[in-house]
Amino acid sequence: MFKISFHGAAQTTTGSMHLIEVNGLRILLDCGLYQGHRKEAFERNRQLGIDATSIDCVLLSHAHIDHSGNLPSLIRAGYRGPIYTTEATRDLCNPMLHDCAYINAHDVEIVNRRRKLEGKKLFEPLYSDADVTQTLSQMQGIPYKRAIDLGKGVGAVFHNAGHILGSALVEILAMQPNGTPRRLLFSGDLGQPGQPIIPPPDIPKSPDVLMVESTYADRVHPPRINISARLRDYILDIVQQKSKLIIPAFSVGRTQQILFFLNELLREGKIPQVPIYVDSPLSLKATQIYAKHKSCYGENASELLRRGIELFRMPGLEFLSTAEQSKALNKAQGPMIIIAASGMCEGGRILHHLQNNVSDPRNIILIVGYQAEGTLGRRIVELTSPLKILGEEFELNARVHTINALSAHADRDALREWVRAINPEKKVKHVFAVHGELEKVTEMCKILKEEGYQNPIAPAPGSVYKGL
Repeated sequence: MFKISFHGAAQTTTGSMHLIEVNGLRILLDCGLYQGHRKEAFERNRQLGIDATSIDCVLLSHAHIDHSGNLPSLIRAGYRGPIYTTEATRDLCNPMLHDCAYINAHDVEIVNRRRKLEGKKLFEPLYSDADVTQTLSQMQGIPYKRAIDLGKGVGAVFHNAGHILGSALVEILAMQPNGTPRRLLFSGDLGQPGQPIIPPPDIPKSPDVLMVESTYADRVHPPRINISARLRDYILDIVQQKSKLIIPAFSVGRTQQILFFLNELLREGKIPQVPIYVDSPLSLKATQIYAKHKSCYGENASELLRRGIELFRMPGLEFLSTAEQSKALNKAQGPMIIIAASGMCEGGRILHHLQNNVSDPRNIILIVGYQAEGTLGRRIVELTSPLKILGEEFELNARVHTINALSAHADRDALREWVRAINPEKKVKHVFAVHGELEKVTEMCKILKEEGYQNPIAPAPGSVYKGL
């Protein structure tokens, strides 16, 4: 029987971390960073709430920082066991976790300058680059569908989650004393079908226990047919205005999606060639990893490769590596497209581009991903003005647009179809709605009830459920 303790992504979308106990094993599902109000995030990420040395193994669903970003803290606290994940996720975690350590150290350095002047105690970075190196040394890349023996009659299997490169549904199988198996399925982040690069999610049938994400359980994404047309319109606008299109985007997944659509528009002659700057060393590394793991592609991207089309190469595209190259864009005249991390505008080079461009009404800020409560990205979407960016206030005069159809998270309809498909005989005994703010997990529970699941639960942070 399973026991589950919900330590993160419970009635919120960030900090995914769940402890599974079965057959005497303690298995950690994900170990992500909490993202939100800086002070709250700073404090919460330092409190794992778990004895790291008591964990037997970690199963990591995918590389996004809200799922993987606190693994080095676990290692810093003494964990020395295996971290199982897919091969593509292992490769993506290398640049992502090093980048996360660098950004954290940089942010702490800036805060400490002020604290030192105020005579306050200085903060330490969450973890070091050496902690990241140790974390990566403990990661084992496992192909989809290959069984992992965790010991004590417990195994695990990764299935394609259809979210980003290497993302996985995590299935845990445990033999009970009576010789029958018991199965737990964790959706991780479930992908939206019809993505341009990644195939749709797999459908493992009839687990005993289900943990399903709820990020967009309350809405339906707009049709993807609108994406190219809207991108085209925004680009033609900045060409006419000789201005800038600023796109905050996660380095992994979202940046590659945007490049795919820009490449398509250029190939079809629907937009003129304009400079496209991907201002993120991490985005360059992630795009190279995307190009490497072609076996993870869906049929659409695979067909383009068969036709000899390179997905991430196009006229006018330049990846920027140095801070000097990035700063040079501040004085450069448009038109231009700048894609920079982070996707929720909580760190990285996007902050400097926003500082220099949010007050110009000719510019466009294009939001292409989910923005958690408390983030600068959410305040931009809500048209908050003035905006506080790196301690300074700026009037938000630039036009703000959103394209939700780019989301790599399953929407309400896709979630409904998936939970229906995995439970054809209505045999799932326990189901938990996670990875969503309270209104989202509430809606997910309604969907689950409508699809025949009995007594779905939206667990509170820190809650524990036994005998599952």
